[in-house]
Amino acid sequence: MLEIWPFGVTSKGQTLSVCLRCKLDMLRLCEAVFCRITYGLCLKIITVGREKVCALILVAGLSKRMGDFKPLMALRGRTVIENTISSALEGGVDKVVLVTGCHAEEVEDIVYRSFGDKVECVRNEEYASSDMIHSIKIGVRALPECGAFFLLPGDMPVVSSLTFRKLLEARRKNKFSVIFPSLDGYRKHPPLIDSSLISEIISFSGKGGLRMLWKLHEGDVSVVDVDDAGVWVDLDTSDDYQKCRETYEN
Repeated sequence: MLEIWPFGVTSKGQTLSVCLRCKLDMLRLCEAVFCRITYGLCLKIITVGREKVCALILVAGLSKRMGDFKPLMALRGRTVIENTISSALEGGVDKVVLVTGCHAEEVEDIVYRSFGDKVECVRNEEYASSDMIHSIKIGVRALPECGAFFLLPGDMPVVSSLTFRKLLEARRKNKFSVIFPSLDGYRKHPPLIDSSLISEIISFSGKGGLRMLWKLHEGDVSVVDVDDAGVWVDLDTSDDYQKCRETYEN
């Protein structure tokens, strides 16, 4: 096996390395790595890359407490849901699955125009009468093949992209089934969930939502401390929205 030394990761997630035999940069091409100049001398082809990671974002609800439809409210020159999706994609997510419901066509039109095929929308047709776990089950069924996925409500638009990246880095070091960001000792969104739990999420029927499922896996749940006030911000009321605008638009 050709010995290589990891050098870094490109903006597209491509692994760059240095061949210890010829000391020249190596470049990932498709699913293989070739020494750029001395291929034929190094002889070996090394398969590299990283696992695919998705984000499952929920925007099916009615926004009753807000008095307006939260995902389409303005924030930082865009809609709330565009902010939420952007944070995930800038944080290293490959694909976003968005569960829509109320005002589905309007939401889908906006996100497809903004993000194209980086987003896939699926609908919770029973949004007016179902709970969040129902939307989660619809969403995980629609996830493409991936190693793990983030889970967050669409009304959390100011989570830092660095928080997503910090959880991904923790997963690369030790693949716990669930990794939460933690601020001031509290577990917050978005957790990073191993795809091996998808079948359990789909079949889960207990009370207490996913919190009860996490308790069944408590020994395989980890937390990562983050310095990100955005993990506290969810826009439930008009006061929450105004405070968010005052903090993050100025």
